[in-house]
Amino acid sequence: MSTPSPPAQPFEGQATRPVFAVAAVLLGSFLVGFDTRLFTIGLPDLRGAYGLSFDQGAWLNTFATAPQILIAPAVAWLAATFGVRRVLFWPSLAYAVISFALPLVRGWEVLVVLHALRGLLLGVFIPATIMIVLRTLPPRWWVPTLAIYAFRLAFSLNTGPLLIGLYDVRFGWEWIYWQDMIIAPVMGLLVTLGTPRQKPDIGLLQRADWGGMALLGSGWALIYAGLDQGNRLDWFESGLITSLLGGGAILILAFFVNELSVRNPWASHKVIATRNVALGCLAVLGYTSTSLSNSQLVPGFLTTVTALRPEQIGLTIFLTTGVPLVATTILAVWLVRHFDARMTMLLGFIAFAVAGKMGTQLTAEWAPWTFAPMGLVQAVGQGFTLLAVIIYILANSDPKNATASAAYIQVLRLGGAETATSLMATFLRHREQLHSYLLGLHVPAGGARTEEALGLLSGLFESDGASPQALAARSALTLNQAVSQQASVLAYIDGFQLTYWAALVALVLVALMGKVPAGPLAPVSWPTGGGGAAGTIAGSSA
Repeated sequence: MSTPSPPAQPFEGQATRPVFAVAAVLLGSFLVGFDTRLFTIGLPDLRGAYGLSFDQGAWLNTFATAPQILIAPAVAWLAATFGVRRVLFWPSLAYAVISFALPLVRGWEVLVVLHALRGLLLGVFIPATIMIVLRTLPPRWWVPTLAIYAFRLAFSLNTGPLLIGLYDVRFGWEWIYWQDMIIAPVMGLLVTLGTPRQKPDIGLLQRADWGGMALLGSGWALIYAGLDQGNRLDWFESGLITSLLGGGAILILAFFVNELSVRNPWASHKVIATRNVALGCLAVLGYTSTSLSNSQLVPGFLTTVTALRPEQIGLTIFLTTGVPLVATTILAVWLVRHFDARMTMLLGFIAFAVAGKMGTQLTAEWAPWTFAPMGLVQAVGQGFTLLAVIIYILANSDPKNATASAAYIQVLRLGGAETATSLMATFLRHREQLHSYLLGLHVPAGGARTEEALGLLSGLFESDGASPQALAARSALTLNQAVSQQASVLAYIDGFQLTYWAALVALVLVALMGKVPAGPLAPVSWPTGGGGAAGTIAGSSA
């Protein structure tokens, strides 16, 4: 017979208004989601505003994100050791100051330093979110609050183009940064109101596995940098990429050796050794891969192939996917509360599979609103899948290893997403090159059909009064652009097909998962018990 779960353990010096702490970390998670998305979409405009070359802009993106991965795995340990207020309050104020200063400075070196510091601070805001939610709220509020946490990721992806367009057209590119000088102090105020003052935990500090934290964070930061720059520098053809990926892999291997040898390992591999948790972690990678149909392929096609600006596609993506996410998230909350989380996960991956198959019908004539049916299906996948995966992992995790669980989940969340994005970008590039070559075989120079097409194009341009030589050059360029566009369309079709197969693999993973144990995160019709991370939730974090 299962024993009743003990109540959530409060922070030392219990805050009288813990809801403010929850609001703070949820606001921080939204800030991270929107900042990351806005920076990625707005990077071409930022290059122009700062006068950066393409290479400098690419490295600026790497320096802005790699520090997040460097610090994120250790944030839950820092919060447990030094207190949530110290870990979140001062970084929020520093983040606001840097965000205010960035549009005012110039110079490549200064921009790199400030973006790296900003990324380091940004990496602090999300990792403590689930820990604070589960330690401060009654169990009945856990699922809805975790749903908000999961919702912010998909919502920021589908709102980013709209906000970038609004800032560019109405307010100016500076507000990509300046929005945070308003939001970050509000988060700091909420942290102050919602968290008590805590004395540093000297015991945790003395037993700190500094080597493990340094090895895991720096190893994954190097791997991220290699992945982020790999497609641009042609992967292992570049000595730099080989060094980054190889060095990162060596540090990760050294991390596992360290965890096996130290007396108090910070993130033992045993944390993810159980079947259900391991399958849940793989499901996170499945989510990052299948959701590329929404986060990367649709906006990528519209900006690359149809040459539309963010302000021309943002409203459509927001209305067809972002707004429906509200309804699908609410429905997902009801489903995971009344049925096994595996069923909600199953429905989410089925939706992603359907969306991927719909994308294989792509043509060059597709406009933003043509993607509306696919966007609605993707909203189901985004709303259902991530929440169900989070609930499943937390319900199956050992609460005694909560800090280690947090480290691995952050690595999967950040590292998995970047790996999937980089590999998809490389896949699209190679498929476009292949299709361009194959299509070019049907457009040989001097061929009858080629000459016929060039003649038709020349006839269309004759009204411009150009010389025969100019007409021939313009016709050849137009024909080449048509072939290139069709090659890109075929590459994106292959990309959607890839997400379809990834969704099928994820469905197999769901089929292999075991039942969620009894506990606060189990369906309401099941008996409660002390199983899972939520059973002794005082230290749970992610």
